[in-house]
Amino acid sequence: MIERLFSMEGYGIFVWAAFGFTLFCCSALYLITKVQLVKQEKKFFVKFGKLTQEKIEIAKKQKINKEILVSKPNYNF
Repeated sequence: MIERLFSMEGYGIFVWAAFGFTLFCCSALYLITKVQLVKQEKKFFVKFGKLTQEKIEIAKKQKINKEILVSKPNYNF
């Protein structure tokens, strides 16, 4: 019974290879995106940390900056 599921009447090798390839590609895309996100967050916080206190307060009020800063609650200014 299980053997028939895996063989799929001779097409199993193609189906399972396609599933494996898709899983590999999605995993690679996720990891690449995650690494790039971490790099961009580091750049943002380096640039944000160089601002004066007045500019920091203005930047904290902007919507996009609020979203980024909420995702990193342990970052203090």
